[in-house]
Amino acid sequence: MLIDTHSHIFSEEFDTDRAQVLNRAFEAGIRYHVLPNIDSSTTEKLMDVCREFPQCFPLMGLHPTSVKIGFESEIDHVEQMLATNKFYGIGEIGIDLYWDKTYLHQQQEAFRYQLNLAKKFHLPLVIHARNSFNEIFEILDQEIDSTLFGVFHSFTGNIDDYKHIAGYQHFYVGIGGIVTYKNGGVSTILQHINPEHILLETDSPFLSPVPVRGRRNESYNLTYIAIKVAEVLGVSVLEVAQQTTKNAVKLFKLPVE
Repeated sequence: MLIDTHSHIFSEEFDTDRAQVLNRAFEAGIRYHVLPNIDSSTTEKLMDVCREFPQCFPLMGLHPTSVKIGFESEIDHVEQMLATNKFYGIGEIGIDLYWDKTYLHQQQEAFRYQLNLAKKFHLPLVIHARNSFNEIFEILDQEIDSTLFGVFHSFTGNIDDYKHIAGYQHFYVGIGGIVTYKNGGVSTILQHINPEHILLETDSPFLSPVPVRGRRNESYNLTYIAIKVAEVLGVSVLEVAQQTTKNAVKLFKLPVE
């Protein structure tokens, strides 16, 4: 059994075949899916999908690329939803300096506020760190305590970044399709990562792994990621599945069979 710990199956890219996509995943052994929110415009769809498909578990958060002037109303929405609904984590949150650096200050504020929501609601974090590890670490180093835990999703950092994350003690790294890319760099770092700190994810519909790179990503493709991780670590796919599933259930406290 595998768990896709980061999927946007609620996005419009799956509006025409969502049930078939989930069924393909199920038949391949991917039984459960963790769904991070984007912003208030996606909340209703996220909740509807999780109600229709009980193998999907919702998270609530404000994605950094949705942070603009006036983001406070979005943060209010996140906090209200957390107070009135069942969620399994806070995400995805973080800082993204790949697309635009205009709202760095606002992203930092939103990130810090949501870290404190994680403390308030005792929920794990799903952190988006794109071209922003130093900025993320600067804030986390100030806020970290025994109540903060979570995962750095779609890890693309270097060995020093991983060591910094490992130093927090209660954080995992999410390994996705980039690990299969020839020049992605992730497979080199993966050799140094403790399997007890690894989660598997697709980030579908984005970041499709080889051999389906360039197409819409979906949870079925987690099998390719698991195979690559097993190859890099020199263990069986079964061992990867068992350990990463155990890690996911532990982090998100998933009610799975």
